[in-house]
Amino acid sequence: MIGQKGKIIRLNSVDSTNEYALGLYRNKVPPDDGTVVISDTQTNGKGLDKNKWESESGKNLTFSICLYPHFLPVEMQFEMNKALSLGIYDFIKEMVPNEKVTVKWPNDIYINNEKVAGILINNTISGNILDFSVAGFGININQTKFVSDAPNPVSLIKYLGNELNLDECLDLVCKKLDARYEQMKAGHFSQLDSGYLKSLFKINENSRFIYNGKVISAMITGVSEYGHLKLTTKTGESLECDLKKIVFLF
Repeated sequence: MIGQKGKIIRLNSVDSTNEYALGLYRNKVPPDDGTVVISDTQTNGKGLDKNKWESESGKNLTFSICLYPHFLPVEMQFEMNKALSLGIYDFIKEMVPNEKVTVKWPNDIYINNEKVAGILINNTISGNILDFSVAGFGININQTKFVSDAPNPVSLIKYLGNELNLDECLDLVCKKLDARYEQMKAGHFSQLDSGYLKSLFKINENSRFIYNGKVISAMITGVSEYGHLKLTTKTGESLECDLKKIVFLF
């Protein structure tokens, strides 16, 4: 079980919880399955595509979980992304049930049009299986001011009006993540697929994107089995995009 008693490594400060967890694995002291590495401060927190994750010390949740998903074939690794994204989605939705919560492809969590959480997954592959996975999470809880150039950060405190207990939040997050991970482990991929699509940011809405350097108008229609975003343009053209090809415009 993710984050159960005895499976939490607490640090005061670290460059990156993902790098710390990967270091344990590389140095032949592998953490137990479901171990959580959490730090009050990350000096070099990372997001997707070399982005940095801003988090005021002691105000938010910045942690990683260590997993051994040997049951998941390499070609299905995007199911991990779906499961963990939905786990964070479930937590945020429980916190702010009256707000619109979505998963912005591939794995950012939004409240309305603002980003409240992000995920970075590092997979270690052996043959045709996922030998070891580290998933890093940044969830904005109590931070009220952001100083980086990130365009649209938000914290739960904006909607709730009072500071939350971080330990209680971590406990609930771990339970939500564990439920989705067990759903994946049991092979209930159709439930994960439908849940992910149902929660997807801008699904079936006409939106603007930068695609291969050009502004286009298109509609998100789904996600491929390999995690590529599916779009249909106004002219009826079908596109499949990876992160290097597409940028959302708000």
